[in-house]
Amino acid sequence: MASLAVLFAVAGVLVALLGIGTFTQVNSITESIQNTTTISPAITALVLSVFVAIAVFGGLKSISKVSTTVVPFMAIIYILGTLTVIFFNIGKIPATIALVFTSAFSPLAAVGGFAGASVRMAIQNGVARGVFSNESGLGSAPIAAAAAKTNEPVEQGLISMTGTFIDTLIICTLTGLTILVTGVWSGDLNGVALTQSAFSTVFSHFGPALLTIFLVLFAFTTILGWNYYGERCFEFLFGVRFIWLYRVVFVLMVLLGGFIELDMVWIIADIVNALMALPNLIALLVLSPVVIAETKKYFNK
Repeated sequence: MASLAVLFAVAGVLVALLGIGTFTQVNSITESIQNTTTISPAITALVLSVFVAIAVFGGLKSISKVSTTVVPFMAIIYILGTLTVIFFNIGKIPATIALVFTSAFSPLAAVGGFAGASVRMAIQNGVARGVFSNESGLGSAPIAAAAAKTNEPVEQGLISMTGTFIDTLIICTLTGLTILVTGVWSGDLNGVALTQSAFSTVFSHFGPALLTIFLVLFAFTTILGWNYYGERCFEFLFGVRFIWLYRVVFVLMVLLGGFIELDMVWIIADIVNALMALPNLIALLVLSPVVIAETKKYFNK
């Protein structure tokens, strides 16, 4: 288990520095701001890195306190925004759902899959984006859960599970429906611009601006969260003496994230995510009897 722990910690540092923790979040922020204000990604990345530096080197507690208050409120507003877009296109819901199933199981998809194209890429991208969305299987959430004060590990696990439900089954589903019912999916847009375009069909110019605010806030708090995850992994490997070095590199990676192309960002993120998930999934399989026993004991109470 010790070797798995080391492998997990190394991969955790890589994900924090090169994956979910920096590049993907910074790229989303810079792209969204550029789409709505035409501000250069370089300038956005520079300003963002300054705020991240302030947070990780001193003001993390105050910023985290504000984030925990504002983010849930923003999440509710975002959900209401997607529901509004869907409501304005309510008549397209049946056709949209039918489109999802016919596209997934059409002869064209089957032929493409046989040729090693459509189905394989759909599964690969689906799993990769799903992991990115809710981080299930990565082992990142337990790092935060370990800091919680509780006498029941099963209870903490059940609470942590709600994150996947809210994030994937609610927010991601509503986002997907919003993109599909508005028809923007058939254009040339991708990433943040795709969702912004969907919102603009109902909210005009106000929609993309509102979405940019949401995205900046969500991504910034994710960056701070992954800084914490990476620090714990780094501390496990090298102790607390060189934490300052990790923080410096982390801030530099945030700055660098504004200069990397979207495709390269996703390739790097998928690679480091897989490296982190592998030792965690092995540990889950080995420890599954313990999890089952503790769960039964908890519910028997």
